[in-house]
Amino acid sequence: MAQVMLSTVDNPYNPFTNWDEWYAFDEMKARQENRASCCSYLARMMVESDDISEKELEEINEMVIDDIVKLNLTGKFIKVTENQSRDVTPEA
Repeated sequence: MAQVMLSTVDNPYNPFTNWDEWYAFDEMKARQENRASCCSYLARMMVESDDISEKELEEINEMVIDDIVKLNLTGKFIKVTENQSRDVTPEA
């Protein structure tokens, strides 16, 4: 199963390769737009249980991301995979 992440259409960073920049951008925009950050939104929607295997947790994570994107009233949220995510080269 491909690893997936929740992101926003305006975040130019790849969360798989530029996590710190991606996270900082998402947190900044979330504060500016008075919305939950991707990480906090996803955490709020996820199921927690000690009885769930790692594989099941990955499947649930992807289903939750799919639901967030499907019910996305603002059009802000997108699902990205490592292969399709944008990759901005950090400035030196």
